[in-house]
Amino acid sequence: MAAPFSLLWLLAVGGYVSLLLSVSEGVVCYSDFDERSGGCTQYLGEGVSEGDCCLNIKYSFKRDPGAPCESCRAATWSVWSEWGPCSVSCLEGVESRSRFCTRQEGCKGERIQMRACSYQDCCPQSGRWGEWSLWSPCSVTCARGRRQRMRQCNNPAPLCGGSCAGSSADLDDCDTQQVCPTHGAWGSWGPWNDCSASCIKEDSRNVPVQSRLRICNKPTPSSDPPGRLCEGTSEERRDCNSLPTCPVPGSWGAWQLPSPCSVTCGIGLVTEERVCDNPAPRHGGRYCEGAARRDTMCKIGIPCPVNGVWSEWSEWSDCLLLDTRIKCDNKVGAQNRKRRCEGSAHGGDDCGSKYKENRYCYNFKRCRLNGSWSEWSEWGLCTPTCGQSERTRERLCQPVYPNYPNTTVTQTQKTVDVFPWGVPIGRCEELNGQLQRVPEKRECKNVPKC
Repeated sequence: MAAPFSLLWLLAVGGYVSLLLSVSEGVVCYSDFDERSGGCTQYLGEGVSEGDCCLNIKYSFKRDPGAPCESCRAATWSVWSEWGPCSVSCLEGVESRSRFCTRQEGCKGERIQMRACSYQDCCPQSGRWGEWSLWSPCSVTCARGRRQRMRQCNNPAPLCGGSCAGSSADLDDCDTQQVCPTHGAWGSWGPWNDCSASCIKEDSRNVPVQSRLRICNKPTPSSDPPGRLCEGTSEERRDCNSLPTCPVPGSWGAWQLPSPCSVTCGIGLVTEERVCDNPAPRHGGRYCEGAARRDTMCKIGIPCPVNGVWSEWSEWSDCLLLDTRIKCDNKVGAQNRKRRCEGSAHGGDDCGSKYKENRYCYNFKRCRLNGSWSEWSEWGLCTPTCGQSERTRERLCQPVYPNYPNTTVTQTQKTVDVFPWGVPIGRCEELNGQLQRVPEKRECKNVPKC
């Protein structure tokens, strides 16, 4: 007899693993998180705490079955979606894209971006129909037929993909005032009726039969003037020799002993299986209904290893050469930047040893250099994303760096690169009353209402 579904203890890996079979308050736990769609996949079970589910940070959870999916990792933005369709089919509109946060709280920044778009520079304009042509001759020489007339969409012709409303052809009945005799012909055979039984019993001599019919109506013979009747029979019969032997349905055997827990840390699954052999189905009999295996959540209670990840690099330190003044000069200095290994826990791997970088540099911090105006930048995003919105582009006064050597030789006779550092101040001729930045704004059209 199966154990009661309240609490089952299994001996595994030298200790006891608790098998969670009853449902209590908690989150719905999954063993994977889809980075592209933000969905929870690989269902484990429900009724566990968020902390237990997230002993493995690769897992995900829902606070209740209808809630959004949340990753056990720290809150981060997903990649941006593809740009959506333009808000209008012609002239200028807007299109948007979005991203989602892996946790319900914690991401900073905008969720939706919008930019201007245009499918085509003109909108469709409808045309008007020309005059109808003369009617064609009647399609038959006796009884009733059909005639047709045509017209063209050219008065004027449509523009930019437009069309004329209505049809280019007009059909009408016509009567020759002549009576035609109609000879009968068989219609197609109808489908075979069901066999008188669905299977053949073993050792039975009675074979089921089936029949099909046809009607003399393709066409029906006329009476005045009289047409010929159809020749032959209207019914056909045959034996159902190809029917299978009558089936014997299958039934499940007992559940087998469960497998060990599928993980060595966090939460996993144990599996039980059964076989449809009590009896097995015969002669195409119905297979056993229900699942051949069932999974039940199991808890190891040990946090899973978390590998460390590098933080972002810090800003480069000031470009210095001991006590020598090198600012706004061609003297070579040195600077460095650092980063931290964060998040390693529970025996996870460290990031490695490259936590610091050094390089050689020229110090241009706040140096006044001759400059030149850049070309116009690309148009920026439409903000805000609803209601009255606008976009911006700009030209900047960009400093022109001196033609200093881009390499130097160290004391160990090694040739290394030298990088410019610091934000200089460019000096440009006045443009539209500005010396450093010339902005231009434009309204975004066909933006959704708030």
